[in-house]
Amino acid sequence: MKTVIVSLLLLILPEVIDNPNPLFLNDKVKVQGTVIESDTQQPLVGATIQIKAASIGETSDAKGSFEFYIEPGTYSIEVQLIGFKKYSSEITVPKTGLSNLVISLDPEMHSLDEIVMSGRAAMQKQSNVATSYTIIPPPAFRDYNTEEYAEISENTFKWATKTPLSTFSIDVDGASYSNVRRMLMDGRLPVKDAVRVEELINYFNYDYEHPVGEHPFSVNTEVGKAPWNPDHQLVQIGIQGEKVEADNLPPSNLVFLLDVSGSMSSHDKLPLLKKGFKLLTNQLREDDYVSIVVYAGNSGLVLPPTSGADKETILEALNKLNARGSTAGAAGIKQAYQVAKEHFRKDGNNRVILATDGDFNVGVSSNSELVDLIEEKRDEGIFLSVLGFGSGNLKDSKMEQIANNGNGNYYYIDNLLEAKKVLVSEMGGTLHTIAKDVKIQVEFNPQNVKAYRLIGYENRLLADEDFNNDEKDAGELGAGHTVTALYEVIPHGVDIDSSLSDIDPLKYQTPTTPVNGFNDELMTVKLRYKQPDGDKSQLLSQVIKRSDRSELSENLKFAASVASFGMLLRDSKFKGNSSFEMVQQLAKESKGIDENGYRAEFIKIVELAELLYKGEAKN
Repeated sequence: MKTVIVSLLLLILPEVIDNPNPLFLNDKVKVQGTVIESDTQQPLVGATIQIKAASIGETSDAKGSFEFYIEPGTYSIEVQLIGFKKYSSEITVPKTGLSNLVISLDPEMHSLDEIVMSGRAAMQKQSNVATSYTIIPPPAFRDYNTEEYAEISENTFKWATKTPLSTFSIDVDGASYSNVRRMLMDGRLPVKDAVRVEELINYFNYDYEHPVGEHPFSVNTEVGKAPWNPDHQLVQIGIQGEKVEADNLPPSNLVFLLDVSGSMSSHDKLPLLKKGFKLLTNQLREDDYVSIVVYAGNSGLVLPPTSGADKETILEALNKLNARGSTAGAAGIKQAYQVAKEHFRKDGNNRVILATDGDFNVGVSSNSELVDLIEEKRDEGIFLSVLGFGSGNLKDSKMEQIANNGNGNYYYIDNLLEAKKVLVSEMGGTLHTIAKDVKIQVEFNPQNVKAYRLIGYENRLLADEDFNNDEKDAGELGAGHTVTALYEVIPHGVDIDSSLSDIDPLKYQTPTTPVNGFNDELMTVKLRYKQPDGDKSQLLSQVIKRSDRSELSENLKFAASVASFGMLLRDSKFKGNSSFEMVQQLAKESKGIDENGYRAEFIKIVELAELLYKGEAKN
């Protein structure tokens, strides 16, 4: 009988027995506290609370509050916030936990006659300070940096007579913008290949007409002068997905696939991840179900499918997660898809939400192997969202490829407000797909177009023959999402700089003889898409006619300002007359209603980038 009992224990608890530091601990207690300013007794937001011995890092919220779970014991605690002296002390956590820990931070007085930018790029301004700048990168980048970004070879101008077709997959990812923002806020200019211009543009929503009729989205177009080169034209193609009220979304079968490996221990990774998923949990309905799969040295199911009505159970499971061990990402992905498949809802939203820094190092880890694994799973009707966290070892290229090939989208979460944007404010678009495999093919009329360039989308380009191939994967469109693509067009009669094109003009071809009825057309835009559960695509087509209009609408002007900003950050040879001043002016003129303040924040980010650029130029 004893032998049988031992065998059963080994069968049921292999992870606990094999792993002396299990991922999911039940003997932790809650610690709650507040960070305040010693002089004013006012709460402080954004303070980092660290207990290194337990790999815990938290950030105080708008009320100065924080909480974490930890085993009873005595620990060294450190609290830091730009502009305040570092707080170091010891706390003793009893078996009943702590509920009233108050930490007072003393303001740090500066006498230096310079502006120091560090940490989150805070600028401490003194009266009569000199205008010199010292750029101090955050510790993670002073000591090491293993972040990975896919190389981007910018699209060049194509001759319309030689290459009249341009084909690409849509992209609604916003990861590049929030990642670039994080680098700028950390006091450094971004890595060029971290700047994907189309993702900067598509971080923002635009005021496009809403769809009417049989198709789940509308197509909006506009032509105007390119601000960075008024001799060129700028063509905007905008897609507006139909909006679905949260209450009308189909029921969800969600699997949270969470990286709890040792690399996730810093405050901007697992602690921020947990806060973000708590926000999402609070939006769930009774007929939404959530499972949680975690992975470190191995993977495990820590929460079986649980109704959104039982929020306390889901939140408790999130609270008890702990970061340690290596990163068996592939094993976690396989298990998450298996859980999603076992509880598949035919008329629902079946989705795996992977949250990680992308640092897979155990099992399948090469990009090509992971892509093959994801491609195999996407055909089972399970969509994928990828959320990136943290700095120093962010594997951006890996996560972008996984999302692109898994009927998914990719976001980078650099703060709690971004988590709210992705998982609460835009939850419908993030979690509910209204059209999949959306492709765009543009045919340029060589009678009116000498050359053209697609701005961004370098990693979304498709072969022309892929447009009609329903077997070829493409991008997904979420409820309420907008997608924007920009073409820079050189009309006939305008010289093209030879440095802007990789191909010489053709010797034996000239623009064709005008065909009756088409000589006023600039281009034809065609789109193909499938229903979320469909296999056969539907076709839309729309003509864009010539225009001599110089004034840009609010939509096109703001998109142009963001595109120009991206080209400046990349130091693109296509940036023309772009400048930070021009970007700010365009953005201010087209800020519009801006209910959530995203465009106002962009203007501040541009200002910060200009300061950093000038500071780097002086060095």
